[in-house]
Amino acid sequence: MSRTTAAAPPAPDAAAAPAESWEELVTTALLGTDRRTPPGSAPGTGAPVVLLDAAAAATVRRRAGLRPARAAERPRPAAEDPRPPLPAAAARRLAMLLTDRRGGSATARRGTAPDLMELLPQWLAAANAHGYAPPPAVLPALLDAARGRTDLRPAALRFAGPRGLWLARLNPDWRYALRATPGGASAPPDPSDPEAVRRLWREGLFAERVALLTALRSRTPAAARELLASTWATERAEDRLMFLDSLRSGLGPDDEPFLEQALDDRSRNVRATAAELLSALPGSALAGRMAVRAGACVALDRTGDAPAIVVEAPHECDAGMQRDGVVAKAPAGRGERSWWLGQLVEAAPLAAWSRRLGGRTPGEIVALPVADGWQGELHAAWCRAAVRQRDPAWARALLGEPSAPEAGGPGAVSLAERAELLATLDAEERAAWVAGFIEKHGLSEAFQLLGVCAVPWAAPLGRAVVDALDIARDAGSYPWSFSGVMGLAERCLDPAEASRLEALLAVPDEPQDASPGAAGYWAEAFQRLVTTLRLRAAMLRELAPAEDRAPPGNPGTPRCPGPAQAQAQPELRIPPEIRTPPED
Repeated sequence: MSRTTAAAPPAPDAAAAPAESWEELVTTALLGTDRRTPPGSAPGTGAPVVLLDAAAAATVRRRAGLRPARAAERPRPAAEDPRPPLPAAAARRLAMLLTDRRGGSATARRGTAPDLMELLPQWLAAANAHGYAPPPAVLPALLDAARGRTDLRPAALRFAGPRGLWLARLNPDWRYALRATPGGASAPPDPSDPEAVRRLWREGLFAERVALLTALRSRTPAAARELLASTWATERAEDRLMFLDSLRSGLGPDDEPFLEQALDDRSRNVRATAAELLSALPGSALAGRMAVRAGACVALDRTGDAPAIVVEAPHECDAGMQRDGVVAKAPAGRGERSWWLGQLVEAAPLAAWSRRLGGRTPGEIVALPVADGWQGELHAAWCRAAVRQRDPAWARALLGEPSAPEAGGPGAVSLAERAELLATLDAEERAAWVAGFIEKHGLSEAFQLLGVCAVPWAAPLGRAVVDALDIARDAGSYPWSFSGVMGLAERCLDPAEASRLEALLAVPDEPQDASPGAAGYWAEAFQRLVTTLRLRAAMLRELAPAEDRAPPGNPGTPRCPGPAQAQAQPELRIPPEIRTPPED
């Protein structure tokens, strides 16, 4: 049986077919040409062809009828960066540091490999000190790293320079750079344009106004203060507090009239901040008033066998005291009179005590006995005053000798106070004091004190830390108890100390009373420390100008191993992270 197929009727010319709206063509396609035929076509096998031709013609008409959109403005090129480029090896090292994303729990065993991300802040500080410009290819990874770690942002944005700021305008994830970098979207106007300054101060967002006030304060303190005074009465209390805090930068006698007015503010927090700032100006009227009040409470008693300090705490907190920042209500568990006394002594100028107590020096005053159990309260208030007024002589007297049996000076009632007092001393004296403290008391209380020492640690401090770690190892303790100090050592110890540490890489015989496996963990921890120091030394060599680069070596004076270390030492394995990247 033969089967014949009828020839399809010729399709009509699509151009001759009546125009049909795009919506009608879509409806026809959805229903099917068997149920609905396009205009100018009969039902049958030719209807789909007519539909497709009509759709093609309609598409051309739709496109031809569109008005072209306005072309987007091309991004302006980034500003020129005049800084010299990174040396090639340093550029490869930076890429290696930025791609290291290894993480782990605090209790995970780290092994001997350095934590590269923890070395990135030091790398950035060194690169900025040399004034290098970054390779453009690493900027996205650098901005991502600074986005996740606020501690990296100042150094990272300084290193990123104008090209990093240019990129930040194109990616919403990096907008933090615009808020933090001069020249960003929220950068303050030029102080030489007073109209632009006033307009931003009147109309800007709160963050923009804070940035404006901070920038002005760093350049022209008087102009910033006058700008703040112009709208002070209309500002919200929480805003007044933030704005007032900006006066800490460049605080001087010229700020006293404004701060005196702020003592009458309706906000207690604003009044307290104004009083604190005035008390940091030893010549202010508030400091003088506090000196009179504190002097009435503290006197020298010469009636006994030896001079002594006697204390009579205030019996009330009057309105004048409260206006000058004294908080009347004591915290829970604290006596009111001692609470008021501490605030008065804290705000009084330290120079007044020499006149009040017989012309004695700070050291002689601190050495005087204090009657009736007031010594702790009085010395603690003097500690806070020394920190507030940045007085190194009083800080030195209150710290005392680092080798004192009580592990601190007579007025240092906590490690936090000792750390604050140390911060008022110069870097060399600070390091020497902490080194003496470690030699006498070990590392168990030293972590907070080490945090205020300049990096890299001075040689005496570095030796004290290494020797204390060696003693802890010989005692058979687990290194986990000293993980915080070990982490600080990796970042802060002078790389020249690496050679002294090689004697500690061997795994000694464990004493009978030692923790099981502690010796192996210590050897691993010291291996990681040495490896990290070698890596830091390599980083510094790579960043140094070509004429200043020294060949790789082991600087430093080797430490003579003691009996516990007088044995064959293992080979120091240098992992890939520390090796100098090969030349391209």
